[in-house]
Amino acid sequence: MESRARAHIISVNMGYGHQRAAYALKDLVADRIISANNDPIVPESDKVLWERARIFYEAVSRFKETPIVGNVTFDIYDKLQHISPLFPLRDLSRPTYSVRKLRKLIKKKGFGKSLVKHIGNSPLPVITTHFIPALVFHYHSREVYCVVTDTDIHRVWVPRDPRQSLITYLSPCRHATLRLREYGVPQHRIIETGFPLPKENIGEGCSTLHHDLVARLVNLDPNGIFFKNYRGVIREKFFFNDPAPPSKFIDLKQHATHPLTITYAIGGAGALTDIALRMIKAFERCLREDRIRINFAVGKNADIKELLVRETERIGLGNQQGKNMTIIYADTYDEYFAAMNRALRTTDILWSKPSELSFYSALGLPFVMAPHIGMHEKYNRNWLAHIGSGYPQDDPDHADEWLTYGLEDGQLARAALQGYLYAPFMGTYNIEKVIMERNAAAAKV
Repeated sequence: MESRARAHIISVNMGYGHQRAAYALKDLVADRIISANNDPIVPESDKVLWERARIFYEAVSRFKETPIVGNVTFDIYDKLQHISPLFPLRDLSRPTYSVRKLRKLIKKKGFGKSLVKHIGNSPLPVITTHFIPALVFHYHSREVYCVVTDTDIHRVWVPRDPRQSLITYLSPCRHATLRLREYGVPQHRIIETGFPLPKENIGEGCSTLHHDLVARLVNLDPNGIFFKNYRGVIREKFFFNDPAPPSKFIDLKQHATHPLTITYAIGGAGALTDIALRMIKAFERCLREDRIRINFAVGKNADIKELLVRETERIGLGNQQGKNMTIIYADTYDEYFAAMNRALRTTDILWSKPSELSFYSALGLPFVMAPHIGMHEKYNRNWLAHIGSGYPQDDPDHADEWLTYGLEDGQLARAALQGYLYAPFMGTYNIEKVIMERNAAAAKV
């Protein structure tokens, strides 16, 4: 695809989910991805509101780790963002308090208006990866695309009158599509594209994805049990261009490219950092014996980076830093996402809370599900279990034992294949196609 500008992309710098989705769509923009909460075009009054929301959420997320009191505090907050069960399917289009409050803030207080002014009369479509910028454009009578970044969402994502919506939702999966329909969004305003995943992890004709997945499956099935049961599927899916595809497990060992590697992704708020510290101790022997590698993805959080460095040095594993232990850290979002995507190519197990990274199971990554934070992550967890790519986290203090258990009988390899088979991985390309077709149609008018 050519790299000329085809859309304006607006994200939000609050955690990594919305920025991660925007980063995957970077080929659509020529200038920059606009951050709705702290871009230079955003007035100070808007920035203050965004910052208050960010600080509150991150504080509550971290506080959740505090025994008893933290859980109670977070449960109260979580009730404010409650999402009703999907079933039975029913009409949930009635606007909630949050919907009415946000509409008033946008229409009467002018919140977000600077975004509309900045786009002006540009003929290029607008894509947002957060619901608030999408609602801003809707309430200013402007067409807009909105990338849904979780498997399930709160009613606040949809305008007061959903049947008159000017927002076209780019849905990541069937579950999100059904939820949008419950909220009253017309079918023609929903396009089920899949979540936008990094193109560098997919490759031309899925060549990169297939290459990396085969190497991963070899590592995840040391006893060959999975390959014995799924040999035909492997041959069909990954070696269809090979006139003499391997028919025995031993033949596949030539595709191994790296030692068994775990990537543990810590949330943007730094929540669940304690799991990383417990993992280090659990895998201490494996690390010393060069039997495993661990990546800790900390994003832009220098405090967590320093904490992990101190902890590894304290227990005598300082010599493993940069060898069998790598901290994925960067000063900017773009640098971090690029480094993370490179690391995922040689990652065998992705371990994190079920955030937007849940969709990365589509790359054939078995997802070890840390405790969820927030109602939307609970539904992401359910979705991972539904498609079979989610693997429940057990006691982190004994991670070496229960992960070995999942390796020995091929269950982690099966989870990897389930993610590849049942989670959509062409989201970025599908969204680019939607925008190309829209622009082509607009050019004819």
